[in-house]
Amino acid sequence: MIPLFFFLFGIVIGSFLNVCITRIPEGLSIIRPASRCPRCQAPIKPYDNIPVLSWFLLRGKCRHCALPISPLYPIIEFVTGAFFVLTWYSFGITLPTFKWLFFGCLLIVLIATDLRVRLLPDAVTFFGLGVGLAFATRVPANDPAGQMLLARLQRALPLTYFHTHPAARLPLNMSLSVLDALLGAAFGSLLLFAAATLYKLVRHRDGMGMGDVKMMAMIGAFLGITGAFLTILFGTLLGSIVGISTVLALYSSGWKRSLATRAARRGLAHGNANSIRLAIASRYQFPLGSFLGLAALFVVYALPRLLHHLFL
Repeated sequence: MIPLFFFLFGIVIGSFLNVCITRIPEGLSIIRPASRCPRCQAPIKPYDNIPVLSWFLLRGKCRHCALPISPLYPIIEFVTGAFFVLTWYSFGITLPTFKWLFFGCLLIVLIATDLRVRLLPDAVTFFGLGVGLAFATRVPANDPAGQMLLARLQRALPLTYFHTHPAARLPLNMSLSVLDALLGAAFGSLLLFAAATLYKLVRHRDGMGMGDVKMMAMIGAFLGITGAFLTILFGTLLGSIVGISTVLALYSSGWKRSLATRAARRGLAHGNANSIRLAIASRYQFPLGSFLGLAALFVVYALPRLLHHLFL
């Protein structure tokens, strides 16, 4: 019964996440007005707002205007329910479970908004940063690099420092955990910011937005230095594989062929039609934040089990 409860609770939360995904990028309230059709604005009745099930009962169409409703809604609800079950399976009913449920819900919102509108809202990333630091007071990140740095800090500073300094009035372990979260947030955001700056210097154009940097600050607050580094490593690797594959697929499929041909004939761009098409395809905007979010979930849920099976 416990997995069923987690799934049902998860799909209800997923319905709320859908509201956040559609409204926050538009700067709208997530509380008012009540749920309504995004096209005809007709209020959605409670019996038409059952997570996952209602979309299938309505055959993916609004009851009032009969226009299609995006399948993103039931997908997000189902994925959130499955994620809640996975979290229970991984951590049981413990305090870390609530930490990772919050973390996963924030990532689901960011992954979806970046996919939909190429935007990582500050309202989510800054809120998540605060939540990550708050959880650090009770649930420290399993961060080997942070623990090593903090151990050296303890040896370098008198023990009384942690009890007398205004920034460290919390109990010692709690103070170190919060400091580890702050180091993770700083490391993750600054590493990605440095990569973005280097890309701009080399390519003379922006390669990523500041939303990705803010998102990594949030992820670092939850995962610490090691988790932030692994997230950037796996996220950029996944993004590179998908990005290169997409560019090659767009080019080989003849995407923008007519546009490139007209541009070449009129001398609007250098090179022939094929080189112009390749240049257009290479500038396709990829949602790096979505790949970082997937990588962060991989670091929390899959990587520990993978390492356990490989080395134990």
